[in-house]
Amino acid sequence: MAGKKYREAAKHIDQDKRYSLEEALSLVVANKIAKFDETVELAVRLNVDPRQADQNVRGTVVLPNGTGRVARVLVLAKGEKEREAREAGADFVGGDDLIKRIQEENWLDFDRVIATPDIMGSVGRIGKILGPRGLMPNPRVGTVTFDVAKAVAEVKAGKVDYRVDKAGVIHARIGKLSFGEAKLGENAHALIDAIVRAKPASAKGNYVKSVAVSSTMGPGVRVDTAAATRVAAAA
Repeated sequence: MAGKKYREAAKHIDQDKRYSLEEALSLVVANKIAKFDETVELAVRLNVDPRQADQNVRGTVVLPNGTGRVARVLVLAKGEKEREAREAGADFVGGDDLIKRIQEENWLDFDRVIATPDIMGSVGRIGKILGPRGLMPNPRVGTVTFDVAKAVAEVKAGKVDYRVDKAGVIHARIGKLSFGEAKLGENAHALIDAIVRAKPASAKGNYVKSVAVSSTMGPGVRVDTAAATRVAAAA
């Protein structure tokens, strides 16, 4: 059963209305429930079949205002690239030693993993550990690269991954309530723009079916999908 504060916040939201993105974010910010700085999330339902390889929408985007949280970055590399990773600000750097630690101790005190191509053969040994948690390095999202300095800098600056789930929905953080409506709006538009640009050629009909925004503890607010995607398409 929903708590009193949640029910009170929900009274201010018309569930039959589709708000502009700015109005929706204003409602989310105004209806803060928790004492902590809640994360704001965007949910985008797509008209795709994730079971089809060419419709498994995924990618990355650097949010202009970051996420409000500095990611802990693990870089798996060899030789000179280890030095580059450390100088770029990676939190953990190593090779077979850290792969072994993950394998034997199930060590997972990091948020993103970047690996150089020449070590991916060894990284494959921990694929079953990293994969289900969305941590497996992938060249499609720029986490398998020799340019480790650039990759680390982007993650630290607020680069986030997005990927459609089995239900055809993308869930992604766009910041904290403390960001305010303007910064959250900039982040939301950047994410929607990236998703619109990632539309598969094989996707038919109305690509973006629905958009909603919510905070960690608050009720969701439905967004006028046509208006939100129109802004993204024009950007």
